[in-house]
Amino acid sequence: MPLTSDEDIAALLGQVRTIALVGASDRPDRPSYRVMRFLQQHGYRVIPVNPQITGEHVHGEYIWRELAQIGEPIDMVDIFRRPEAAGEAVDQAIAAGAKAVWMQLGVVNQAAAARAEAAGLKVVMDRCPAIDIPRLGLPPVA
Repeated sequence: MPLTSDEDIAALLGQVRTIALVGASDRPDRPSYRVMRFLQQHGYRVIPVNPQITGEHVHGEYIWRELAQIGEPIDMVDIFRRPEAAGEAVDQAIAAGAKAVWMQLGVVNQAAAARAEAAGLKVVMDRCPAIDIPRLGLPPVA
């Protein structure tokens, strides 16, 4: 069952330190660009992933083609993809050993969520950490 309670979401965000952001953009008008910056300013390490702009940099971070290339532990994968494309990102998150997947506002994929949960990952759907963090009054991560 995806996490929905404020307590569960706050606990997840309190445990996370490294976030891979799938669907990252280098365009300031895109939500993923702004959310990545917000998460960095809140103390998280955010690693951008986007096969269309691999090798570029956004907010000082190298943009990777896929999660498997990152080569360091990932606590959470934040997914900025259409619901039908989120399943591929979830499968990559499972393969990469991530501990959680967070599907952004408007992204609901029950089958992908079930696969993630069956693999032991925590799941959040149809929410945004850049909204939930200030709403819950969470302090920056150390």
